[in-house]
Amino acid sequence: MKTKNILWGILNLIFLIIFNVLFFVLGGVEHNMSVWISYGFIHFAYFMLLITPKLIRGGKSVAVFGFSLYSISAVYFLIEFFTGVIFTLASPENYKAALLVQLIIAGLYGILLVSNLLANEYTADAEEKRQPQIAYIKDASLKLKGLLENINDKETKKKVERVYDAIYSSPVKSHPNLTQKESQILQSVNDIEREVTAGNKENIISTANALLLLINERNNLLKSFH
Repeated sequence: MKTKNILWGILNLIFLIIFNVLFFVLGGVEHNMSVWISYGFIHFAYFMLLITPKLIRGGKSVAVFGFSLYSISAVYFLIEFFTGVIFTLASPENYKAALLVQLIIAGLYGILLVSNLLANEYTADAEEKRQPQIAYIKDASLKLKGLLENINDKETKKKVERVYDAIYSSPVKSHPNLTQKESQILQSVNDIEREVTAGNKENIISTANALLLLINERNNLLKSFH
């Protein structure tokens, strides 16, 4: 891990080393304000490109988050680099044009970057909220699907299949007020599992009927909350 970090550090320094060597060898150290402003903005743009990975919010869509932020930072760096080089070569005595143009470019970059960061935060929060909601459906469905393979009686199997279909087709969205109801459903699924293991046909059917009512109640309540 340390070796990889060192190699990435060396790779990141290559541009800075080459740029600064060319800047000072070809241009010397005597420059007017517009050149130094451009020099500073170019370094700022490259620095922002380097720290972009630190700004990426983790989550299921981390690749999408990373691509959007990298794209914005990369485009900003390229635009700023060429703009800064142009002002460096032109070296105007009046520094105001160099400052204002590059400040506007940096401002637009900042707006786009922060806007995307906010959008990524909202998306990541929604994903985190969605995970337990999906887990309710996923866990219950997987357990019932496994139970169906161990049920031989046709009537019992048909009843459990109805429960499986009801849960599997339930909306994955949830609501804090449904936590207790969903816990009851998961507990009832465990009850069915226990009865299947014991081979109690009547208890399986009665528990399945009660579970179907719970699922319908949960889904109807969900509609009223949304």
